Amino acid sequence: MISKAFQNIVTQMADVFPKRFGIADSHGLVLAYNGLEPNDDIMEGLVLAAVNSEKLLFKDGFTIRAMSNKPYAEYVVYVEGTDETAKYCCNAVAVAANNVRHYYDEKYDKTNFMQNIIFDNLISFDLHQKARELHVECDVPRAVFYMKDSDGGEISIYEVVRNLYPDKEHDFVISIDSNNIVLIKELKEMINTKELEEMAQQLLDTVQAEAMHPVIIGLSTVAANIDELNNSYKEAQIAIDVGKVFDEEKSILSYDNLGIGRLIYQLPIKLCELFLKEVFKKGDITTLDDETILTINKFFENDLNVSETSRQLFVHRNTLVYRLEKIYKLTGLDLRKFDQAIVFKVAMMVHKYLMSNPMKI
Repeated sequence: MISKAFQNIVTQMADVFPKRFGIADSHGLVLAYNGLEPNDDIMEGLVLAAVNSEKLLFKDGFTIRAMSNKPYAEYVVYVEGTDETAKYCCNAVAVAANNVRHYYDEKYDKTNFMQNIIFDNLISFDLHQKARELHVECDVPRAVFYMKDSDGGEISIYEVVRNLYPDKEHDFVISIDSNNIVLIKELKEMINTKELEEMAQQLLDTVQAEAMHPVIIGLSTVAANIDELNNSYKEAQIAIDVGKVFDEEKSILSYDNLGIGRLIYQLPIKLCELFLKEVFKKGDITTLDDETILTINKFFENDLNVSETSRQLFVHRNTLVYRLEKIYKLTGLDLRKFDQAIVFKVAMMVHKYLMSNPMKI
């Protein structure tokens, strides 16, 4: 349908501009033209040059420009010649075609529809009415994969994932910004968290191999119907945010497996501050040095087992007991007692949460 809309523009503007020109997609496929269709090699070069620039360019005797569609240009306008008329024609066609594309996206594009759902831009009645118009199934299970590319790179994860899911009928790739994208994946049936994580692992392996830099995926619970998608999107976001604080070593973060970190993340900042003051009456947690923090973490990892912890730390049992006594004197909490150890563990997590964003303190 979009190619027909583009062809209408080209046909109408061909009467105005004495040039041969056309519109191609990012793969070099010419969608609309008025008598000029460059050969594959030239077209590939034109598209490659255009999609990597936001400016008007000249190449192989053509004036070219990518239609704005951040972070990835889906369409390119090309005009034969490099004179002033060619430049004016290229800009005019790009602007006109862009306006048509935006209208088309609003009216017919399912990806744009899904984007409006997760951003909560539609009320329930409009949502279902639009779904019927676009022939989008409402009652099929879907999961949201929130993908964060913290390092960036020459190859964007949006481009990689879009090529993995080009259908746009059942799976939808949505750009949040240059480093964050969302994949809404349609499922054949309701699946559990473990199966969802296995699916995410396959996706992660493929994306990292193609993009060649680390990526983190936040997983929602499975949305049973289209009305739950906005909530699933928020869950995937929370999984990313909580994981950055409490599970830094993980690349796949499931909302279902965030544990107590999810509870802490949702607590008011003032309440967290009051909790820390209540717990550490004798001294602040920041008074503990790195060696002490390492001892505490290892003690928790070994389920408060003194013998196993001392073995893994390569210290004598009495040395470990001395360190635990030192912690008790500083904080008033005896980590050898289960209930006090729980309080201390939660307090450490709360402190880490507050320190993860200085604006919260």
